[in-house]
Amino acid sequence: MGDRILRRRRAAFAAGLATLALALGTAAGPAGPATAAPALQLNYVAIGDSYTAGTGAGEDVKPASTTCWQSSPGYVADVDKTGRVSLVVNAACHGALLTGGTETSVQTQIQTLAYTQALNASTGMVTVTAGANDAGVSPVLLACASNGVEVCANAVAASEGALGQVGTGLATAYATIQGVAPNAKIAVLGYPRLFEPADGNPYFSLDEQVLINLATDRLNAAIAGAVASANAGGADAQFVDVTPRFSGHAVNSDDPWIVYNGGNPLADSNFHPNAAGHRAYATAVMSEVKPAKLAK
Repeated sequence: MGDRILRRRRAAFAAGLATLALALGTAAGPAGPATAAPALQLNYVAIGDSYTAGTGAGEDVKPASTTCWQSSPGYVADVDKTGRVSLVVNAACHGALLTGGTETSVQTQIQTLAYTQALNASTGMVTVTAGANDAGVSPVLLACASNGVEVCANAVAASEGALGQVGTGLATAYATIQGVAPNAKIAVLGYPRLFEPADGNPYFSLDEQVLINLATDRLNAAIAGAVASANAGGADAQFVDVTPRFSGHAVNSDDPWIVYNGGNPLADSNFHPNAAGHRAYATAVMSEVKPAKLAK
């Protein structure tokens, strides 16, 4: 009789332990690794010109039938692959101007994104490249490649003369983006210097390379000034200077991150980041804007 009671008590005790184990979430064997909480992701929208459209990462020439041309994989796709953001849309188009009423302009991109609500209060990050086409970078390159140092210098001076208007247009674009996406961080990316000035280039003399780099520096300064102006009006924009990252990787470097096909000097991909250059842009966004911290 006593043995029977003892066995019943032991069975009840074991059942109690099992119930406690289930309540605490423990098991009879070793505990498995804890499941990490998924990383928070920012809703991400990209806007702008050919640098954001991925030019240089894919095809060399824009198809004639394409209005808004994008190439892949550009820096936007590389940023999306990090898992820290969720790309909603890349609205950028090769050749986009700031305004002008065309369906590819930055102004039209913003209006379309607002109308479709792809850009909204839940947007956490927007990246932008814009201003180079408005500053006349392509005419500068053409003048410098074809007409000598004096004509090149005049083209650079004309580009610099346009920068006041370009800066105003950029500041307006950043403010408009912020108005549609009030919670977004706007990452404004600059442009790399195209040359490591040196003799021996069959298309651009050393002096012309210096002048072209000067034009890039002045454009970047105008972009940074536009960011400051927009922020003074309440925007949350950040200028990201990519020139240090491209040091040693210009078109005439041993390890170029910028496309230049001398056999096809009119290729649309010329003077745009190649795949490595687009990865450098993505790294700049991730390391300087830090989307993971924005998502917290």
